[in-house]
Amino acid sequence: MILTYAFLITFTLATLYPIIQVFSISLRPANKLLSTSLEIIPKDWTLEAYQKLFIEKPFLRWLANSTFISFVVTLTGVTLASTAGYAFSRFDFRGKKTGLASILVTQMFPATMLLLPLYIMLVKLGLLNSYLGVIIVYTATALPFCIWQMKGYYDTIPTTLEEAARIDGSTQIQAFYKIILPLAAPGLVITALFSFMTAWAEYVVAAQVLQESQLYTLPIGLKQFESSMSTEWALYAAASLIVSIPAVALFLFLSRWLVTGLTLGSVKG
Repeated sequence: MILTYAFLITFTLATLYPIIQVFSISLRPANKLLSTSLEIIPKDWTLEAYQKLFIEKPFLRWLANSTFISFVVTLTGVTLASTAGYAFSRFDFRGKKTGLASILVTQMFPATMLLLPLYIMLVKLGLLNSYLGVIIVYTATALPFCIWQMKGYYDTIPTTLEEAARIDGSTQIQAFYKIILPLAAPGLVITALFSFMTAWAEYVVAAQVLQESQLYTLPIGLKQFESSMSTEWALYAAASLIVSIPAVALFLFLSRWLVTGLTLGSVKG
């Protein structure tokens, strides 16, 4: 037991150390970014980086763009995955096995391999350099996993619940929205979280699709602090900490559903 606690404490400290270092760098003056001191808060600490981030840099614009795109991708992903997963779980139709296999095959390829064809499609559709173009790419990237996740979760819910609802006079749609969907809340949480993180922290696709600075998301915006001659490390550190807050807060808020959603959703597939 003592060894277990010792291991957990050591692992926790090792995990927190980089975060503490980033926080320390964000407080250092520009001329003292490199330091051998182990002090978390430097003696001559300053909030200049945070002030510059919000006043002189378009950080709030980047934050608004990322928030909007992530919200739409999350909403779209949950809506499509919840309905598509239900169809694959409950109904038998022509092409069901082929459809499931096709969705699974898409997970074998990294998103960067799909970047060129997606880029060409966006150009032909006139959606390059637009919010809608990025939202479509992010949603298409996240949906395969989300559909399989929801399909597996629906498989764990007995069909007798829907049959009882149908006997009481409910339609198939009413049984889905009133009975099945509330029971699938943990699976929906996993779907929402995965969709959000797909859009919140992605850089490669956004860098290729978004060309105007007014449309930049947070990952592209943070890249602007880096140049060929120098890097504004204090701004980098301050922005990194702020960017991580929504993701951490979302994980903590949804933590009670995470274990259930990941476990039950993988029982049957």
